[in-house]
Parts: sequence; C-alpha cells; structure tokens
Amino acid sequence: MTSPPPLKGLRVLEFAGLAPGPFAGLILSDAGASVLRVDRATPTSSSAPLPTPDLLTRHKSSIAVDLKSPAGVQLLCSLVPKIDILIDPFRPGVLEKLGLGPAELLALNPGLIYARLTGFRRDDGGGGGSKYAKMAGHDINYLAVSGVLSLLGRKGENPHPPVNLLADFAGGGAMLVLGILMALIARERDGGGGGRGQVVEANMVDGASYLASFVRFAQGTPTGNRPRGENILDGGCPFYDTYETADGKYMAVGALEPHFFKALLKGLNLLGRGWDDDDTDGDHRKKKGKREGGRGGGQADRKGWPEMRRVFAETFRSRTRAEWEAVFDGTDACCTPVLEYPEMERDKEGREGDQRPAVTLRETPWLAVRRGATDASHGQGPGVEGEGYVGLPLVPGSGGMTVLEEWLGWKEGREFAVKDGGLVLREISKL
Repeated sequence: MTSPPPLKGLRVLEFAGLAPGPFAGLILSDAGASVLRVDRATPTSSSAPLPTPDLLTRHKSSIAVDLKSPAGVQLLCSLVPKIDILIDPFRPGVLEKLGLGPAELLALNPGLIYARLTGFRRDDGGGGGSKYAKMAGHDINYLAVSGVLSLLGRKGENPHPPVNLLADFAGGGAMLVLGILMALIARERDGGGGGRGQVVEANMVDGASYLASFVRFAQGTPTGNRPRGENILDGGCPFYDTYETADGKYMAVGALEPHFFKALLKGLNLLGRGWDDDDTDGDHRKKKGKREGGRGGGQADRKGWPEMRRVFAETFRSRTRAEWEAVFDGTDACCTPVLEYPEMERDKEGREGDQRPAVTLRETPWLAVRRGATDASHGQGPGVEGEGYVGLPLVPGSGGMTVLEEWLGWKEGREFAVKDGGLVLREISKL
C-alpha cells in the first residue's frame, strides 16, 4: 500500500508567470504540494474572468490579487506565515518594489523557501559579471549568452535552439525545483518544520550552462573537439542521426558502439561493405596498429562517413517506418521510430505513450496523470483530464477560496472579501 505523495502537506504560493515558473509549480503540484497561483486582479464586470495563457496548471488553484494595492499586498503578507515555498518568476526587483521581497517575507516567516527565477543572472555576481540582468529575453537569448546555443545546429547552418525546452524548462523551471528541494532538506536538517528557510535563486543562463557540462568538457576530447555539426553527437556522425522513411516519417539511429553498429548494418542488410570491420575501440578512435580506413574504411573512418550517410539515407527511404520497426524492434541496433504525439496518444500502451510522472517513487508516488492508474509507475490518484496530452487553462480565482479555507480556515465575507476583482482582507475592504 502506498503512502501519500512526497510533497503532501507543503504549501506553495506561485506568482503567475510564463513557462518556467509555472513548470516549477507543476512539478511541485504533481508531487503532491498544494499550489496556489496568484493572478492579477481584473475589475469586476458582467463577463467572467478569462483564462490565462498558462497551461501548466494541473492540481493548482488560483486567487486574483491586485499587487499594486496595499490591501492586496497585505492579504498576501497574511498568507506568508502559513506557506512553505514562494515562487517569484519576475524580473529582478519587481516584488521588492511591492514590499514582497525576501527581506520582508522572511521576517514574516523565517522558514520560508523564497524561490526566484530569472532568465539572465540576477546581478553582477560581485565582479561586474552580467550586463544582461535588466534586459528582456527569451529561451534563445539565455542559451546564446550561456554558450550553449553555439553548440546546437547542423554544419553550415545557423545555431538553432530545441524550441524552448533547454533554457526555460530544463535550465530554469527544473533547476529551480532542484534548488527548492535542497533548501527543504537544509531546513529539515536545521530543525524540522521549524528550521530556517532561505532564498533560492535560479537563472536560465547558469542552469543551461550546467546542463551542458558534459558537452563543454567534451570539446577537449575526440567526442566534441570539432566545429558545430561535425562531432559524434551533433549530427556529424551518420550512425547517430535521423533518416526519412518511404512514408515521410523518420527513424532515429544511435548505434555508437561497434557491436550495436553491426546490429544496425545487419538490419539494413549492409554487412560486408567493410564498415563493420572491428578496428575501433569504444569511442570511435582507431585501434593501434590499424591503418587509417581499414578495409573499406571501418565505422570510425570519417572519410567514409559521407558515403555511409548516403547509403543509409537511400536504404531507409526504401521502406516505410512500420517496416523498419518490424526489422529493428527487439534488437540492439539502437534504431527506433521517431514517434509523434498524436500517434502516441492514439496507441498509448503500444507506444509508451501513456504519460507518467517524471520519476517513480515506489512508496510515495507522485499524483497520477493517467486515469485508472494501478501502480507506482503511473502514480496515484484519479488522474487528470486529457491524460497529459492536454493542458487546461486555469481561470483566475478558480478554486482559490477553497484553498484559503483549507490552509487558514478563511471564508469569504469573514476574513476576506472581493474588491475590484481582487481579494483583500475584510477589515481593509471596509476602509
């Protein structure tokens, strides 16, 4: 029998933002934390509040607050002593100007984990380091100044980011959660629930750069010491690439090691061309005593790679993706279909398309995404509408009053009221 999710009982106040901030809140909410989003208040009108662009809203609730109003700020300050984590997605100084900075809120709640996320570094690091701190930016800009973008893209083409996955979500939101969890451990070590909180600062430049540690280090090794698009893992290598099939779909090839490469050649019916000569070691350098090129060039002979790529492309185009799947499924050729989300949604079981928690905790699973989850791998609980394929917008104010009652026992008309579309403490609303 499983126990409650690992973050059950933690209370999170998430200021509404775009992409990485909400993603951090999503991870926490999927792991069982109670996440309350703070949306901007809109004046009351005959029409209902419109949903925000944020689709990373699973298990979250919302309250609408006018952050420029002293009444709204005081309401949030009244919440702070009862929460564990605050997520600040704004540019440096925004919450400080509102009287909601770390100094003020940690004074109200010394155990608070005040988590701040920016794109560029928040300040100059004490050494005049960052000239970008006050500039606007997006994922592509953070990757650019981190150095990571210079590594991404095909030979002869412009550097190109993998949509906004790497800086926004991996280097930003996920890294912020990593910092939050470390701060929670430190707080527990410092004295259980009464331990000290702290400010956690993450930025997408440093986060992306840290994720690129291996690639950066590899620039000094044969794996990555060539220009962009000419290395083993960045599109320069024919046995680590994608190939179009007869029906316009794609197969992904990652046959790096010689024994996997031979399995690939066998499936492609290309054995005997000399490419499978066993004249390389595990990292594609020629073994001592072997002449460059070997018989027919061998797997690691770069001179033969253009021809190898041409033959691979021609061969893959000779059959449909389904036919190649029939050849390679169950083999060690490291050759798999490039699946698309619509087909995975249609064939969830057969395609590993059932969306699951990011990690499996056997004793305290995350909340389930899929309806009808039956084991820890799928999480616990009833699942969510859309089963991980559909992001549902959260209307400002949705579910927030219920959360306030759960957290503090507050009720509308008693402790708080709605004024000009935002929540305020009741005694202030009477002024």
